[in-house]
Amino acid sequence: MAATSNAGETTFTTPSAREITMTHVVDAPRALVFEAHTSREHVPNWMLGPSGWTMPVCEIDLRPGGAWRFVWRKEDGGEMEIRGEYREIEPPARLVQTECWGGDWPESLNTVTFEEEDGRTTITSTVLYPSEEARDRAAATGMKDGWAAGYESLDAYVAKL
Repeated sequence: MAATSNAGETTFTTPSAREITMTHVVDAPRALVFEAHTSREHVPNWMLGPSGWTMPVCEIDLRPGGAWRFVWRKEDGGEMEIRGEYREIEPPARLVQTECWGGDWPESLNTVTFEEEDGRTTITSTVLYPSEEARDRAAATGMKDGWAAGYESLDAYVAKL
């Protein structure tokens, strides 16, 4: 499959009333990009969102039915936590997992695919929400900026590996 955007660019679409899809092209082979998404060694080094955040907790049990949990901490001590369960794992091509931010945020189902062409990997992340209202509420949180910043960090991180 041909790359759907230029390397380093993150695009966002709403393919249905309940979905948001993010697409990003990384100048790295998909096995490395998949590993960067699924390894406790790599995730805290790039999945940080906006400047000033760290990930002191990164728990990954990479198997169908296995849990994952990330905790981010801001410079002022504020924290965000996200957790979920892996549903499908097809290295290095596909991940399907639930995602829950806690509180009154609904659980989503996230499908991430990794397609390589000419040494570049297109990451396509589709988040399925339980309703259009939930999707729109999530989109209004600044998630686009967070995803884009995370992918920019991923670009820089894999370039050093």
